[in-house]
Amino acid sequence: MWLADETQLDAVTALSGSGPAYVFYFIEAMEQAGMDMGLSRAQAHKLAVGTFVGASALAHASEDPPEVLRARVTSKGGTTYAALTAMEEADIKPQFMRAMEAARKRAVELGNEFGAA
Repeated sequence: MWLADETQLDAVTALSGSGPAYVFYFIEAMEQAGMDMGLSRAQAHKLAVGTFVGASALAHASEDPPEVLRARVTSKGGTTYAALTAMEEADIKPQFMRAMEAARKRAVELGNEFGAA
């Protein structure tokens, strides 16, 4: 990806450089929840990874923004709605965005530290 401004590299690091760890973190949580609900580790792993693969493929292939894709798979009053409501009540999205900002700030710090040498 070509960036117009070199300072955007810190955002790229926070989003994409650290991004695989975020995905693994959510897969880890989904696996643990699956096991807590009675699935084996292998079953929970297969389902969690398959969910990320499928959703990522759909997001990649679609021209629709993720909020539209999410709305299409969320029935009002259904199971997905219940889960998303719990996440919203726990401020998961803003917390996650703050975590990514922490990664960006650390990238700036590291750049300054190594750039000053």
